[in-house]
Amino acid sequence: MSQRPGTPRLLRQLNDRAALELLLSGGPLTRTQLGTRTGLSKVTASQLLARLEERDLVRVVGSRAGGRGPNAALYAVVPESAYVAVLDVSASRVTATIADITGRIISDVSVDPSASDDPVSLVHTAVMRLVETAEVPLDKVRACVIGTPGVVDPRSGDIRFSFDLMSWHEGVLEALRADLERSVMLENDVNLAALAEHAEGAAVGAEEFVLIWLSAAGGVGMSTMIHGRVHRGRSGGAGEIGYLPVPGAPMPTDVGLSGGYESLQSDGDRELPHGFQALVHAKQVLRLAAEHGFTGADVTEVVARAAAADTPEGDAFLDAFAGRLARGVAAVSVMIDPGLVVLGGDVARAGGTKLAERVEAATSRIAPNATEVALGTVEGSPVVRGALLHGLERAREEVFSATV
Repeated sequence: MSQRPGTPRLLRQLNDRAALELLLSGGPLTRTQLGTRTGLSKVTASQLLARLEERDLVRVVGSRAGGRGPNAALYAVVPESAYVAVLDVSASRVTATIADITGRIISDVSVDPSASDDPVSLVHTAVMRLVETAEVPLDKVRACVIGTPGVVDPRSGDIRFSFDLMSWHEGVLEALRADLERSVMLENDVNLAALAEHAEGAAVGAEEFVLIWLSAAGGVGMSTMIHGRVHRGRSGGAGEIGYLPVPGAPMPTDVGLSGGYESLQSDGDRELPHGFQALVHAKQVLRLAAEHGFTGADVTEVVARAAAADTPEGDAFLDAFAGRLARGVAAVSVMIDPGLVVLGGDVARAGGTKLAERVEAATSRIAPNATEVALGTVEGSPVVRGALLHGLERAREEVFSATV
């Protein structure tokens, strides 16, 4: 029988959820503090805490002196009540992280993706190693978020296509859920990085912004946030900026492709220099740097060296690189007018603020609307951080909504 709004059980659920969120964001708190912040009476607050203690969701973690009476007990969410596992999967590495329900990271592990061509086996190995290292029971892991460079169908949540991970295809999500027997979510890695930048990075407070991701692994990606939500497009392909036709770059037909993901998959082992990626792909950036006297095989090292050089050659390279990036930024700006474009990824980080400032200046010369260009500020891996935030939201919804 469905619940009707205003029933005692529903009100208890809403109060319990509000209390748990308060304890996570502002705890530990006393019963009086919790009652004051939620607007509940002392009796109702006491009953609420008793329910949550009985369900092992909160516990007393200390006391606080106050007035002439006895010290007041301090309550906090039990960290071990649930955990979240997240994976950042690429063709070159798999990074796995586990955090408790409060968001505290417990452990990190790495897995060699070449160990298995089977996505299910690869993820299973990473998750099992993760829970073993963290000494966490698998049944306490309430959500698993996997970031990949693939296109994720917004309707099914499954992978549609991944240029870098050819064995990741439709059906993987169902197989992963069956294997792990818990909530599993697949998400595009750049979308996860955008969630992190929006929550605690360069885009805090921005209702609309675009993240352009420059990866040393070779790719360029984009995520668009509108009204605080990631815009995915009808098929999940929104943000595939690498294929954006821009001046100075060949079209797909110029390199013998008929277009579509199927043609890209059939030519997966061949370089496909067309569209915006033909200007800012890692290999193209290395060639551009070499023209200005900066050589090497590691694009992040080469770009960082040029940015730190403080020489005419270094400045000339950054100007040329920024000019290429500005073509994509300008195209996005005139279509979406986000106001803010964040540059993320290890290549952008290597170029630093010098590169971001140049991209903003170059964009202003070719786009009619003013667009701020900033460097991403999330520390560590924005993909992992975004996956954790996404996973924690799902796990808390599941655990906290189960209160009665």
